[in-house]
Amino acid sequence: MGEFTDKVAAAGNKIAGNVKEAVGKATDNDKLVAEGEAQQLKGTGQDVKGTVKGALGDNI
Repeated sequence: MGEFTDKVAAAGNKIAGNVKEAVGKATDNDKLVAEGEAQQLKGTGQDVKGTVKGALGDNI
């Protein structure tokens, strides 16, 4: 995957994770809150990966 693809996937995971976390908090569902936080963290990792790929010219 290239930089752009990684960043798009990252944005999707951050948004989905944020929604899961909010629904979990609203319904007092600790498992859903944790899943949302984990998904947001995954998105952050993908964002960093995309940034590194961009800096290296997508050659990794």
